[in-house]
Parts: sequence; C-alpha cells; structure tokens
Amino acid sequence: MRAYVATAHRFIDFLGRYRGETIGPDSLLGLTAPDLRAFLAQRRAEGLGASSAARELSGVRAFLKYAAEQAGTPAQLPRTRAPKRPRTLPRPAAPDEAMGLAEDAAGAASAPWIGARDLAVLLLLYGAGLRVAEALSLTANMLPIGSTLRVIGKRSKTRIVPIVPAIREAIEDYLRQCPFPISGETSLFVGARGGPLNPDLVRRSVASARRRLGLPDTLTPHALRHSFATHLLARGADLRALQELLGHASLSSTQIYTAVDAARLLDVYRHAHPRA
Repeated sequence: MRAYVATAHRFIDFLGRYRGETIGPDSLLGLTAPDLRAFLAQRRAEGLGASSAARELSGVRAFLKYAAEQAGTPAQLPRTRAPKRPRTLPRPAAPDEAMGLAEDAAGAASAPWIGARDLAVLLLLYGAGLRVAEALSLTANMLPIGSTLRVIGKRSKTRIVPIVPAIREAIEDYLRQCPFPISGETSLFVGARGGPLNPDLVRRSVASARRRLGLPDTLTPHALRHSFATHLLARGADLRALQELLGHASLSSTQIYTAVDAARLLDVYRHAHPRA
C-alpha cells in the first residue's frame, strides 16, 4: 500500500511537470498511452529496473482505476505494455548453509524462547517449503503437530505438506519455552510482547545471521523455500509432486527449478570432470 501511494504521488508530480498544469480528476481521466510511456521512460532513466518499472505501471493503473471509480465513470485505462522482465533463476543455499543460517539466527536471539521460535520458523521455510507469510499465519488450531500440516497459501489455496521430525521437535521446543499462552485462534508464532510475529523481524534475524556467517545477500528467508525445492528435485522428486508441495497454481512456476538443478549439475561437472 505504501509503495502504491508513493507511485501515485510520483505520477501526479510527473504529470504536473510534463503537462505544465495542475493535475486534477479530469486530467487523470483523459490520459493517453504516450503519457504513461513518458512516465515510464523517465523512471527507467532514473535507473529503475524492468521488474520495478512493471510494478510502477501496475501501481499507476490501480490509481487510475480508483480515480475513475471515484468519478463514477467506467475505467478506460490507456493500453501500455509493461517492460519485459528477464527470467531470473532463484539462488538456492547449500544444505549446510541453510541449517547454519537457522542455527546462527537462533543462537543470537535476545532470549532462549525467541531463539527457539526463530529456529522453528526457519526450519518450516527450508524443511517444508513454506513462504514467510504462510508460516506466520499458522494458528494454534494446528496443534498438536502431526506428520502433515494444512497450509493456506496465495489466493486462499489450501495444500497439505509433510512435517519431518526435526521441524516437529523445533516447534514443540518453542512451545515449551514460549512465555505466552498459545491456543485456539492465537498465532502460533508470537513476538516479544505476545502479539503476532512481524515478518520483518524474521528478515532482520536472517540478515544479521547472514552477515555473521559471510553468506551472500541472496540468502533471504524466501531463498530457503527455493532451496527446499531445488534440493528435493536434485534427489529425484517428481515435478508434479513438487508443484503440490510449493502450492504453485501452474506447473510453469515449478519448472524453473529444473533449470536451477541443471545449472548446479553443470557447475559440478565443470569443477569435477577431468576433461571439463
């Protein structure tokens, strides 16, 4: 929401300078495709990448649609193609890096129960392939922990993921140490004051551990989910099964991991084969 509001302000400011007039509702309803292209061209000239420019255009379109709704007129948005974004491969961590990151983050926590909590969250990302938002949306209703876990992902899509003993033990250890009551609709993972855990705290904990261990900046909490997928595929997991575990709506989203695994194998070949 903050990003879209900032985009709207930037767009209005640009239009005022571009057209040399004060921008009001009528100005927004009469925009043309060249107006949008000129805005995107300036943002690209300022160093904005293709992915960020595509998000900027999405924000402008949402703002113009809102302006039309406020004016009580049907939205007729100028047709402008978003910048083509390069398809980048996710960068997985090695298994020892993923586990080392989780253990370091837990060891550096301000209290033992917070360390146990962080370890449980990060093991869910790496050991079950959950997104950060999915892990933090879990409630106490899922207790006691069994061999599987029901997860509600994007677009309220539900999937069942297996829970290995290491994850189950980490969650049970956290619950034993947690000073706050966890029951019913209460968030499973809570912050220092007992409220729902903020995802920014997870990202900061990972960033601090990453710096201490000298790991690359690409090793984010979401990269642990990528690592889960890549390591399973490398061990022979079926692509359709992996799609279900990750909660991807389309198989094309899962197929990117075949390229990641191929790149990893080629790297091993180049370093190990005597004639590479």
